[in-house]
Amino acid sequence: MTTVTATPLPPSMPLLHKALPYAALAGSIISFCVGTSFAKQLFPLVGAQVAVTYRVGFAAIILLILFRPWRMPLSRADLYATMRYGAALGVMNFCFYMALRSIPLGLTIAIEFLGPLTVALIHSRRPAHFAIVGLAVVGLLLLLPIRNTSHALDPVGVVYALGAGLCWGLYIIFGKRTGHLPGGQAVALGMTTAAILVVPIGIHHAGAALWAPSLMLLGLIPAVLSSALPYSLEMVALKRIPENSFGVLLSVEPAVGALSGWLLLGEHLTGLQWLAIALVVAASAGTILVPAKHA
Repeated sequence: MTTVTATPLPPSMPLLHKALPYAALAGSIISFCVGTSFAKQLFPLVGAQVAVTYRVGFAAIILLILFRPWRMPLSRADLYATMRYGAALGVMNFCFYMALRSIPLGLTIAIEFLGPLTVALIHSRRPAHFAIVGLAVVGLLLLLPIRNTSHALDPVGVVYALGAGLCWGLYIIFGKRTGHLPGGQAVALGMTTAAILVVPIGIHHAGAALWAPSLMLLGLIPAVLSSALPYSLEMVALKRIPENSFGVLLSVEPAVGALSGWLLLGEHLTGLQWLAIALVVAASAGTILVPAKHA
């Protein structure tokens, strides 16, 4: 009788397993910012309402085709959970794009980040986490040109960005409550719910022009880069990263957004904003170095 000896895993495998959710979150942030930069370039052609309609609508179709969520059983409670998650997702996307009409990408993300930052503070368990959140707050305040009246932000844009921040916080909370479901099923049903809320707005705004093939083809790009890919990756991250760490890790997104806006949209950064980038990156690294303390 032949004895089969199990081959031990390479020592690097546990480290790779732990790093996977953080890599997924990093990929989500980069993809989102690049895709959003492209979408903002569509505003002169179609307007923010139609751009977000293409993004959410096409993303829902792509995710439904990829994951076919109807194949897996879903309880009524789980259906309601995915609908809450999707509603937060849809309103967040709409408010975010409306804010982008008058506020630079990096600053819009900075204001929007107040939502997940609040979630991170509420769920903090160690004093060091409060220091890390404080570091991120300082960076975000430096990103906002509140001390220079010649660069005052559009009030309507700020309100939309704050609304997006509120929905972003709810998205994190509701996303955690769908964490027991297959990631593909949750994100596909959530994006479909978001599309049900957002697409009628785009249809009302653009009418028949919404269906122009050339514009629809352009709309596919932000749908993939800003929605389908990053939200799928975030579902992987949400399952394994503690909620407080997830919220503060996202502090790097205003920095990536500012860089993306500078490189792709010509939204130049000041020295003070570069300092803010260093602070939010430091806060992001700090959440990895300080482990969560579970209640």
